[in-house]
Amino acid sequence: MISQENYIKLLLLHIALGFGGYLFPIIIKLVLLAVIGLFMVRILYYGNRNDEVLIAASYLVGFEVFSRMTGGVGFSYEFAKYGVIVFMTLGMFYRGFHKKSWPYVLFLFLLMPGIVVSAFYVDYDVEFGNIIGFNLSGPVCLGISALYCHDRPLSQNRFNDVLTACLLPIVAMVVYLYFYTPDIRDVLTGTGSNFAASGGFGPNQVSTVIGLGMFILFTRLFLVKNRAVNFIDITLLGLLTYRAFITFSRGGVITAGVCAILFILFYLKQASAGKRKNVLAKTTLISVVFIITWIITSLLSGGLIDKRYANQDALGRVKKDVSTGRKELIETELLAFKQNPILGIGAGRTKEYRLEVTGVESATHNEISRMLSEHGLLGIIALIILLFTPAIRWLFHKDNLFLLPFLAFWFLTINHSSMRIAAPAFVYGICLISIIKKSKQ
Repeated sequence: MISQENYIKLLLLHIALGFGGYLFPIIIKLVLLAVIGLFMVRILYYGNRNDEVLIAASYLVGFEVFSRMTGGVGFSYEFAKYGVIVFMTLGMFYRGFHKKSWPYVLFLFLLMPGIVVSAFYVDYDVEFGNIIGFNLSGPVCLGISALYCHDRPLSQNRFNDVLTACLLPIVAMVVYLYFYTPDIRDVLTGTGSNFAASGGFGPNQVSTVIGLGMFILFTRLFLVKNRAVNFIDITLLGLLTYRAFITFSRGGVITAGVCAILFILFYLKQASAGKRKNVLAKTTLISVVFIITWIITSLLSGGLIDKRYANQDALGRVKKDVSTGRKELIETELLAFKQNPILGIGAGRTKEYRLEVTGVESATHNEISRMLSEHGLLGIIALIILLFTPAIRWLFHKDNLFLLPFLAFWFLTINHSSMRIAAPAFVYGICLISIIKKSKQ
């Protein structure tokens, strides 16, 4: 378990990492490679006795967007997904997986026909391996994570450590963002998603991972019983919320809000009468912090943030398309499914198909419609497995307060940002963990 004292030390270390990364971006690459090596040594040395693979995978998930933002690790843009797959597979080598995880074995097999179909039709002017890796690394990452995590017993304290490992690099990234764009008034030109306020990287992905950090901080305020740490966490929550707002990408913020509401509802259901009073006080304080952060953001953005969330342009005119172009992408993918309902058009072929049909080359933003278009009926079966397996588990085992909030995070994220980052895949996996009251480890 990470002690409260060590938590503060780790926070300070990652704050320094964020600043150091702003001054010398090469530091991020070196630190990440060193951390991956350290995690690997610990896993091999301890034989994954304390589920070290979960800590390692969680840290990679939190670090992914920060690494991409500052130049990446060099060997692969999808390094975090591949890293999670390697760590989880190594974990299963040491500790196996639960026999009830068979639906996820089936899920992985259902992806294979799409690869075969793609091999016959994909344009070989582009690199076949890269196309498959980009489009299937997310689903495979999810399948392997779910295999390892399903019904795996873990104490609440150890589960908190897993979430903390994800939070720390997100904090470092947010520190970097504050130095990258200290005054947002210099970069705001409208109500569209803002790359300059997102470290020069994709606002959608930055918003998503900051939203995950916001939710983790929110839950810590109820699960960690330490006033000093709670004060630090609520301060961090305000700072992360501000940076999420000014990406002008709404997906991550809204998703974090939905997850927080689900968490608090189930936390209240399990809490004693005394704890419920404390919950009311804390939720009131969090609401005040959120409102103050919104007001500050509104003032600094000249009211543009209000217009963004009201779906208006800079002149206050309501935008016709609330989906910001995603509707047309989904329609194209549904057309592909209609024309190829059994096996789909093949893994990774959505962009190529859209170019042929519309003349516009654009990647998908929705994993649901992508699964239908590229995998056909098999994609529908795969989605049913992903939706109903955790739902059925929830009916019989309500031990993990994070099951429904993290399932919601996965579902909402893949509907606006597909699976371009490892976060939704990993989060889906850990929502299946069985939280035990007393650690057996």
